[in-house]
Amino acid sequence: MAVSFFDLGIDPALIQKLEEQGISEPFEVQREAIPDAMLGNDICCRAPTGSGKTLAFGLPLLSRTLRADPEFPTALILSPTRELAEQICNVLTPLAATFNFEVLAIYGGVPYGRQRKALSRGVDIVVACPGRLIDLLDRGALSLEDVGVVVLDEADRMADMGFMEPVCDILDRCAPNRQTVLFSATLDDEVGDLVDNYLHNPVTIEVGPKEVSMDNMEHFFWLLKNTMKPGIASEAIRKCGRTIVFCRTRLGVDRVGDQLVEEGIGVATLHGGLDQRKRDRAMSKFVEGRCMALVATDVAARGIDVEGINCVIHYDPPENGKAYKHRSGRTARAGSSGSVISLVQNPQKKMCSRIQKDVGIFAKFTPPDFNALPQYDVVYIPPARSDKPRKPKRDAKRARFHNKSNRRQDDRRSKRGTNPRGGGGANSRGGKPAGKRYHPRGRR
Repeated sequence: MAVSFFDLGIDPALIQKLEEQGISEPFEVQREAIPDAMLGNDICCRAPTGSGKTLAFGLPLLSRTLRADPEFPTALILSPTRELAEQICNVLTPLAATFNFEVLAIYGGVPYGRQRKALSRGVDIVVACPGRLIDLLDRGALSLEDVGVVVLDEADRMADMGFMEPVCDILDRCAPNRQTVLFSATLDDEVGDLVDNYLHNPVTIEVGPKEVSMDNMEHFFWLLKNTMKPGIASEAIRKCGRTIVFCRTRLGVDRVGDQLVEEGIGVATLHGGLDQRKRDRAMSKFVEGRCMALVATDVAARGIDVEGINCVIHYDPPENGKAYKHRSGRTARAGSSGSVISLVQNPQKKMCSRIQKDVGIFAKFTPPDFNALPQYDVVYIPPARSDKPRKPKRDAKRARFHNKSNRRQDDRRSKRGTNPRGGGGANSRGGKPAGKRYHPRGRR
């Protein structure tokens, strides 16, 4: 017999809102986590990204959240990245409107004043990145003493990013009798310490494989020269359609984005050096299907759940097997299949062999072969006008200055004659009387 949201104890008003969004049946992680969360138990859940965990913790949180006073939120969700915080906020906001709850996403890259203003008006549920939340706490913009429900999402990612100390600081500032719900892809190392120190008799739930599954992906390791990468990557995107291209550095993202545009591919670029407005614009462009590829650093490897990604291209090799899994995990989600292409130069072959061993796959190193890629239904999206390659502003400004300077010198020389200094005497063409200083009219 199928289990419904009503069977799990979810408020009928929330169920109706879910049905309006086309959500009628709970996923496995929701069926497992919601009953204990509704009872107020602490929960330690291992579940992969894309398994439906936002509703697994979000629906009980909405059911148990109390009305908050200004600057005293009553529910808190911690997220490792801005993109994930915004994603959670977008999922919960329409549902929270059912109970007239206010939801606020807090992260860096946004003016403090805007967030402080919202907190002073009153926010019931805060979705925050640890760093900016600590800053606002230290500035006295809010207090967490009324927080009765705390959710730690992607806890292992927060550990990888060095957020464990701020997370512990934040938990220490919340109500001591709070409910703590932790979701993570792994439960080892620092995450295990967090569970031991901050969760009280937690209910442990495990959903899906312990590691990112490589089974539904086809892995290709293509040997090629560095100069061939833009052309090969662009052709792979044309063949596969919706693609994420991973680069090692921010400058690499900008450069590769420009190169793909020159190859006729519509792209969006995403890295930590962009302000929040540009990051939101890039994600919206990719999610809404207004470009074919998202070029990103590893900031996009975790915490972003975008449907319909057919291919992942490792333009630059990942650091290790764990990074390979998380990057590659952006495709072949929810039971679908996907392609993972690594562009490998000869000196990188040994490192990529080690990554294959760590991940537990074996793929031959071959020249690029587009016929080996699966067939996908692809809609070609050319670059928009705003996608023109960037030019270094400083160099462009310097070139304009030199061009103007050269033109001015040419104009002066044509007026003064062959002597560039204009010192040829009174009878020389364009000259001035010798022995007299020439002053422009009106200046002495």
